[in-house]
Order: sequence, then C-alpha cells, then structure tokens
Amino acid sequence: MTQSARAVSSPDRMTRAAALADVAGLDALLVSPGPDLRYLTGYDALPLERLTCLVVRPADDPLLVVPALEQLAAEASPAGSMGLEIITWDEGQDPYALVASILRGAQQVAVDNHMWAEKLLSLRAAMPDCGQQLAGDVLRELRMRKSLAEIEALREAGAAIDRVHAGVPQWLRAGRTEREVGADIAEAIRAEGHARVDFVIVGSGPNGASPHHELSDRVIEAGDPVVVDIGGTTSAGYCSDSTRMYVVGEPPADFLAYYAVLERAQAEAVTHVRPGVTCASVDAAARQVITDGGFGDRFIHRTGHGIGLETHEDPYIVAGNDLLLEPGMAFSVEPGIYLPELHGARIEDIVVCSPEGVDRLNRTSHDLVVVGA
Repeated sequence: MTQSARAVSSPDRMTRAAALADVAGLDALLVSPGPDLRYLTGYDALPLERLTCLVVRPADDPLLVVPALEQLAAEASPAGSMGLEIITWDEGQDPYALVASILRGAQQVAVDNHMWAEKLLSLRAAMPDCGQQLAGDVLRELRMRKSLAEIEALREAGAAIDRVHAGVPQWLRAGRTEREVGADIAEAIRAEGHARVDFVIVGSGPNGASPHHELSDRVIEAGDPVVVDIGGTTSAGYCSDSTRMYVVGEPPADFLAYYAVLERAQAEAVTHVRPGVTCASVDAAARQVITDGGFGDRFIHRTGHGIGLETHEDPYIVAGNDLLLEPGMAFSVEPGIYLPELHGARIEDIVVCSPEGVDRLNRTSHDLVVVGA
C-alpha cells in the first residue's frame, strides 16, 4: 500500500459505523468486497464466488469472515494490521451458516449495496427470521463527508488527470480514430499516477451528443468538436473525473453559440456551492442558465455526482435532492448540452464543499482548446 493509501485510512471508521448502525436499530452491518469494505478496513478483497464478509456489530467487536485460502491476504492487508479478528471457513463448509451462527438472535441487519444477489439470498436463507435492508443508508453518512486526508487524495487524483488533459492536444487531430486517441489517453492516465483507467470518452462530432459514448472507430474530421471525459483510480484508491472540450481546426458557429452558454452555466453552478445550500439548488443554478440560453431540453442529465472510492457515489447533484451540502462533500459539476446528429459539449470539474464555500480540484482552463486539423 502506498503512503497516500495509508494516509486516508482511519481506524475509527468501524466504530462510527457501528454507532450509526445502533442508532438505526440494526444488529449488524454485513459488508462484502467492494468500496464499502475498502472504506472501513482498507482491504481490497477479491470479489470471489466464495463469501468474504465483514460483520460490524453495535454490541460487539467487528470481525471478518474469509475463505481459508484468503486468510494470508486478509492478514497482510490493513484489516490485519488493525487487529481485526479474522474467522476462516474451509471448502465444504457453509459460510452463510457461519455468519448466521455469529449473529444468532439478530432481528435486523443491513447488507452493503454492492453485495452480489447470490450472497444476499444465501444469507437470507441462512437467517430466515432476520430482516434485511441496505447498508447504504448508514454508510453514505460516513463516506460522503470526506476527511482532510481523503480530500488531499482526491486533489492528487484531480491534478493527475489535469496533466493528462494538458497532453490531449498532441494526440487529437484529424485523420485519427477516437479509439487511437483514446489509447494514447489511457496510457497517459497510467503514466500520470493512476493505478487503473476507469473510462475514456472521446466523442467526436455527432458522437459528442451521446454523453456516455466512450470510443469508436470513427475517424476524427476537421471542424469536429470533441468531448474528452476521462478518469481513473489512483494507488490511494480515490478517483478522478474531468471533462474538457476540444475542436479540430475551425469550430462550427452553432457550437460556439451554445458553448458560451455552457461555460456560464458551469461557472454559475460552481459558484453556487457552499455549506447549507441543497444539491438540487446547484443543479438548478446550471439548468437555469442553459434554459435561459434556449437549450434547456438539450441538458439531459443531472449536474453532478459524488466521488471518492467510487466515481459515482453520494451526494448526487440532481433535481429533487434536498440534501444540504456540508464541508467535506466532494462531487462533480458537469452540465452538458447535446445536439443529436451534430455535436455536444460538457465541462466537468470535481469540487469540494469547504467551510469557505467551494474548492475546485480541477484547475485546467475551461476555454475551448483548438487543435490543428
């Protein structure tokens, strides 16, 4: 594990999770491999068909149930160094019955939102008299309020993806395919400090009107606006996500008209961020500018999503979400305008709600970048 990964580990996370579970009237949180397990223990367990399950109990110490063949890996992970009790099960043993015996008499448990259906149903069969609900309602209260160490990890991720955007003009030009440009970008994402490439979107010309287009064999042409939305996960486990706009040669006049509207909308939404305003109001700040500019029906998605150990997590910046922003909440601000069969545009920054207002983690310019045809 890297120094940054150790820096974001927090030994009291399970204590806080157990306390919240107690307030929620739960006998236990059951957490399988995935972002919640990494958040609570630092253990990046393999998502196997064999059951690995963290059991967090308000009235007792937490413990980790793992297959015997994963014992050494668990002990070598941060979970092992924090003194967490590790209970193993052997091939041929029923691990669900083992968890049920640990929780004998439990009336209500919560399972993490990413638990595989086959594991959830097996736990239900092993504990037929115990109610089950999602643990996300409890764990999101911890995860969406980032610590200072987590914010710094996100800042490092943002700076790394900014450096990749700075290199895009050398790869993006007429005559190359989106897939060829995307391959260069993916290589740069790894070179700039990411352990994993999560996505590369290169949406040229009409493909830019599809927000999640990713890559194709379309040959980029002179005059194409190009959406470049890229992100990855660093060795510390935290994600990057940033979108900038490029154009090959002379941009179309109709594109320039709505790109100016989009720039104002994104800036207005970022400026609106501060403690005490709702997630919905940030969405509304961007949407109002785009609607006033005549493109309201062309903004077809929410304004943003939380980010941390996952690219998409709470809080979501969307109409109807009246959650009040608090210091430490990190999320994207990414309004877009999309004209089917023509082109599209999106500008995206990761920001953190700070006590003073807003901290923008992506620092590259929002100006349209013109590259040679």
